[in-house]
Amino acid sequence: MADISRYPGLRHLRGAPTIHIRHVRKGEVVHEGTGLSFWFRPRTAVLSEVPVDDRELPMLFHARTNDYQDVTVQLTVTYRCTSPETATTRIDFSIDPDTGVWRQDPLSQIANTLTESTQQHALKILGTLTLDTAIRTGVARVKQEISENLTADHIGLEIIDIRVVAIRPDADMEKALQTTVREKVQQDADKATYERRAMAVERERSISENELQNQIELAKREELLVVQRGANALKKAEDHARASRVADDAKADGIRKLAEAEAAGEKARLDAYKEIPQETLYALAAKELAGNLPEIGSITLTPDMLQPILQRLAR
Repeated sequence: MADISRYPGLRHLRGAPTIHIRHVRKGEVVHEGTGLSFWFRPRTAVLSEVPVDDRELPMLFHARTNDYQDVTVQLTVTYRCTSPETATTRIDFSIDPDTGVWRQDPLSQIANTLTESTQQHALKILGTLTLDTAIRTGVARVKQEISENLTADHIGLEIIDIRVVAIRPDADMEKALQTTVREKVQQDADKATYERRAMAVERERSISENELQNQIELAKREELLVVQRGANALKKAEDHARASRVADDAKADGIRKLAEAEAAGEKARLDAYKEIPQETLYALAAKELAGNLPEIGSITLTPDMLQPILQRLAR
């Protein structure tokens, strides 16, 4: 708001860098611009004050989707007056020359105009969407629709930015949707839990099968080991028996040859004794006997013992 100082018959206006002042006297523009400071007569001056800084206009309104569901749209429109000359001809920005206060409420008029235009574009796009689509993608689509079609050039304004904060269903529907989503999330969590359990059971079964296969494989290998040990023992026994037979055959053959040699020697000795006289044989026998007899310290000879020997020697 401009700062107006009062003096008798005169007034002094001091503006601001973000306020566009338009001073008209007798239908002609005397002063116009931002940051002005000038004297004027209140009886002949027509003053207009147009803010040229960025202004934000929050909105909250209801809309209906394609499936007849009510939603609440919350958004903010940022605008700026870029043509104060046009704005002063379309909207009453005049101020009291004594107090500097607007005679009307131009910002409310701008807010109503922008709100109605914004609602029109938002209702248009939301009317083509279902509730589910509006909740999931409605924010971006509403923002795009409003940004592309909302204009305020006819009243000297420029739309700087559109921010769609939220699109929400009514309380009962939102609670129902939250319940549905919560149930789905719980089902997904239960499914994940069951899958983890099934995976754990499957892994345990695989481990058990692997252990069983290992036991079967070990049993097979033990069986092969027993068979191999039996075969080795049988072969060892056969080799031992074969070696024993060979040794026995060799031993028997040696005994036989030794016996044959002894028999041949005995025969040769006997053949040699055939040519020796009988008396010599007796003498040799006596000698042999004497050699095998134990040591005799004394011997007693009787006539009965000597008589047969003497008779034989006499013959």
